[in-house]
Amino acid sequence: MNYMKTRCLIIDDEPLAIKLIRTHLSKLESFEIAGECSNALKAIEFLRKEKIDLMFLDINMPEITGLEFLKSIPNPPYVIITTAYREYAIEGYDLDVVDFLLKPISFERFLKSINRYCNRTRPVAGGENDKSSGQNGKKHVYIQDGKNIFKLQYADILYFEGYGEYVKVITTGKTYMVRESLTEFEQKLSADSFLRVHKSYIVNLNKITGFSTIHVLLKDTELPIGRIFRDKAVSVLLSDKK
Repeated sequence: MNYMKTRCLIIDDEPLAIKLIRTHLSKLESFEIAGECSNALKAIEFLRKEKIDLMFLDINMPEITGLEFLKSIPNPPYVIITTAYREYAIEGYDLDVVDFLLKPISFERFLKSINRYCNRTRPVAGGENDKSSGQNGKKHVYIQDGKNIFKLQYADILYFEGYGEYVKVITTGKTYMVRESLTEFEQKLSADSFLRVHKSYIVNLNKITGFSTIHVLLKDTELPIGRIFRDKAVSVLLSDKK
């Protein structure tokens, strides 16, 4: 399968922090590390020569802080802030970063940031993204089932079923069980491709073969439409059929 890998730049003055992010990224086949910089000045030089899709940026660094660096560069790549200091979160989000990771960074939390990045870079109307550096147009989501990480294409997903703190992911070829709430899944999925129809179900709009005011059909599978979701669900389904 041929696809463009997401080119990443890690900027941090702590070798152990760089090593941890490097380890996390090594588990994701569609991401590659294009460079590592120990301070913002080196990163500025690197960005002049290389095209980067995603930066992992520390804040507390010598000479120039990560936030000062980010404010100084025109048209920056997508950015995930990595820091040990929670108080910088608000300022980081004001700069339109993808996410704010508090050290030490677990892989589970890291994966959520990656999914947020993938959702931010999905195509919008006209086939362009809101940042020129993030045009991979991915239509997939990463999940963790047990110790394994899986990259699921939207086109292969049928629906999600919630079980409290767990979600069953039903695809065309296999079923996965993920330790995450259905609401968390809803937030990271594309609203153009998926629809919450019930407190326990999110369905792939492209897999729906029929519907009524009380249920949706995915070939031989019938899923209920919840009362509080009915108006929105029927409205979306009707507009999708035009």
